[in-house]
Amino acid sequence: MSKSYPYSLDSLPYAYDALEPVIDKETMEIHHDKHHQAYTDNLNKAMEANAELQSKSLEELLGSNLPAVKNNAGGVWNHDFFWASMTTPDTGHIGEALMGELEKAFGSVEEFMAKFEAAALGRFGSGWAWLVKNKTGSLEILSTANQDNPMVDGVTPLLAIDVWEHAYYLKYKNKRADYVKAWWGVVNWDKVEERLG
Repeated sequence: MSKSYPYSLDSLPYAYDALEPVIDKETMEIHHDKHHQAYTDNLNKAMEANAELQSKSLEELLGSNLPAVKNNAGGVWNHDFFWASMTTPDTGHIGEALMGELEKAFGSVEEFMAKFEAAALGRFGSGWAWLVKNKTGSLEILSTANQDNPMVDGVTPLLAIDVWEHAYYLKYKNKRADYVKAWWGVVNWDKVEERLG
């Protein structure tokens, strides 16, 4: 996922309606074509005014002290990661290696899911919940605000859910918990295990 300036919006790795009924086609169209596109466009505008940053990788920009660069770089990176974290409903399964790591870190897959959901629901306002591999190689759950990215703290993201309202409001209205619970049905566990390394 190492993009370089000028940035462009990649197509989704599946059709807009591929995640139904968990995430509806209209939400995917608006989320990808409007919101993700806006982060891409705004990042390019911010970079135009900061030529010294144009040679940096997208990952390096996540820690920028310029809000317009940091926030929009996060919007681009986080969404690319989010799209790749999902697949058609109920086609993924947790592999043995990942299951072993989840059980080691959280006691059981069910306990991991409960704690991940709590992080997603506990994020006040807009943001993300993440499963990450920390600096010691252990798994942990984090939550970040807005388009912040946990890589700036030296961890490796494995899975993320977008809990900005535009990610779910058309279908789930104000019921974030219903969205988070349903979202497990579209998680691309093969991709999560691949990221585990």
